[in-house]
Amino acid sequence: MCSLDLAGQRLDLLPQRAAYLPALRTLLVADAHIGKAVSFRRLGVPVPEATTAGTLARLTAAVQATGAEQVVFLGDLLHSAHAHAETTLAAVQQWRQAHAQLGLVLVRGNHDRHAGDPPGSWGVQGVAEPLRLGGLALMHHPRAVMGAYTLAGHLHPGLVLGGRAHDRLRLPCFHFGPQVGVLPAFGEFTGLHRVQREPGDRVFVIQGDAVHAVPGVSAARNGCL
Repeated sequence: MCSLDLAGQRLDLLPQRAAYLPALRTLLVADAHIGKAVSFRRLGVPVPEATTAGTLARLTAAVQATGAEQVVFLGDLLHSAHAHAETTLAAVQQWRQAHAQLGLVLVRGNHDRHAGDPPGSWGVQGVAEPLRLGGLALMHHPRAVMGAYTLAGHLHPGLVLGGRAHDRLRLPCFHFGPQVGVLPAFGEFTGLHRVQREPGDRVFVIQGDAVHAVPGVSAARNGCL
């Protein structure tokens, strides 16, 4: 785990692809995309199964590791209207019943507009962006907000490490600029978008059960593509 200070708040970066605000007992999760695999299968695209179970297992691990009392989803909780499949809804409902004490908030993103709000039995409070929390602006779309530091999702940031094609690693990462920070996609079945690093940006990659700071050097010198 790595930690940094943003707008007067300590932010812990977790290998579960989430971030934690200990002073507020709040876990931040971006782009869970629950039901993405079943959405693709309903369109006839063969994709892996049990991705919802994997996403929920990591969410449980993050909650247990931090003792969070609240989870704020930074948009795209559900992938599409097809995500309302019976098996997907039942799996999340079972998870919710096992974590009934947690407060759940959804800062709505672009996929949430198409998927619709989650079932009322999940007890998720849906809000529009930005959600102000301390000196932070919690968003889905990464844009600067006056008087706050933005934490967002949407971009699914990642780095590609290694020089030769067969030796490359594609790793999710946290990417923090001067005014906006972007969290990695949380969902099991999500792609990566290569980050564009500017001077002074801070990048942290997730590899296995660890978070590593990437030295502040050019992408070429660091072996990142």
